[in-house]
Amino acid sequence: MKLIIAIVQDDDASRLVSTMTEHGFRVTKLATTGGFLRSGNTTLLVGVEDAELPKAMNLIEKTCKSRRTVTTAPAPVGGINTTYAPYPLEVTVGGATVFVLTVDSFVKL
Repeated sequence: MKLIIAIVQDDDASRLVSTMTEHGFRVTKLATTGGFLRSGNTTLLVGVEDAELPKAMNLIEKTCKSRRTVTTAPAPVGGINTTYAPYPLEVTVGGATVFVLTVDSFVKL
């Protein structure tokens, strides 16, 4: 048995949970916050049998696509008394960070 820990962007989380449950996977959803861009993330915990791992990973990959977005970053303006002004910056967001762990024991009470 495997435990999938998938960290996905909030924009993808609901769609991924729906897709996973439609395909018979049980999902536990945890609200989390990422350090990059301080954006909202969702961490999903999914227990799967070894044979089902490729199917689950495929669903995650198809649902959580990377995309480009524009955000603002502070850029220095001025000389000695430097101030910072917002500067548009294009970044890649989305996708998923996935950890797969081997489960030695599983108990449902």
